Amino acid sequence: MSSGFPPVRKSLGQHFLTDRKVLERIADAAELAPTDTLVEIGPGRGALTDLLVDRVGKLVAIEYDRALAAKLQERYAERKHVEIVQADVLTIRLADVAGEKFKLIGNVPYYITTPILFHALERPRPELAVYLVQREVAERLTAAPGGGEFGALTVNVGAVADAELLFTVPASAFRPPPKVESAVVRVTPKRTPLLAPEQEAGFRAFVQAVFSMRRKQLQRILRSAWNLDQAGADQRLSAAGINPTARPETLSVEDFARLFAVR
Repeated sequence: MSSGFPPVRKSLGQHFLTDRKVLERIADAAELAPTDTLVEIGPGRGALTDLLVDRVGKLVAIEYDRALAAKLQERYAERKHVEIVQADVLTIRLADVAGEKFKLIGNVPYYITTPILFHALERPRPELAVYLVQREVAERLTAAPGGGEFGALTVNVGAVADAELLFTVPASAFRPPPKVESAVVRVTPKRTPLLAPEQEAGFRAFVQAVFSMRRKQLQRILRSAWNLDQAGADQRLSAAGINPTARPETLSVEDFARLFAVR
């Protein structure tokens, strides 16, 4: 599979998934139909791409590495429904290359996973997205309130989408193997998001600020984050139905949305 491809670039966090069974499970997780448009982030050497090309009506693969993108362009030159885009995905509005309705699969570099997750949640969002990520990130995405993994990533994604941890992937499934375990998650936008479109940026900043003080009680956090006195903080927490002495990790995603709304 790797014959003729350039050497691995460690600076780009390249670890190529080679396990055929895992690749097929990822392809299946996207629930693809022949009429679908699919965006693939980080096709690399094309192992997953080879399983996707015959499942969809249009495939747009975005690869940052110029040498890999050139190889993929050669390989799929005769497949008119396949487009290889050499670019940093964070600089591309996905709907500009895929249209308003699309699905997404991403084998994303672990060092920029979170920026890519949020970039893909910009409107218009994919109908669903399947990501191969570091297991730790998958556990944070799907964490329940009260645990150490529950945090800003959980809440910010959970306000607009539902995340499922589908299965884990051992390091031995990659060449070269990473030093961590991986997992596959599926992220599906909520039919009814907890936030209006114009609230999303402000909510994200608010949640980040709250969890930067996660050891403190909500009353003290609001006083700092929103520049309130004690009475003002208590009034807002009461209106949202939240105990002033609660700490951030004990709140649900819905609690955060309610609290933000009373600002």
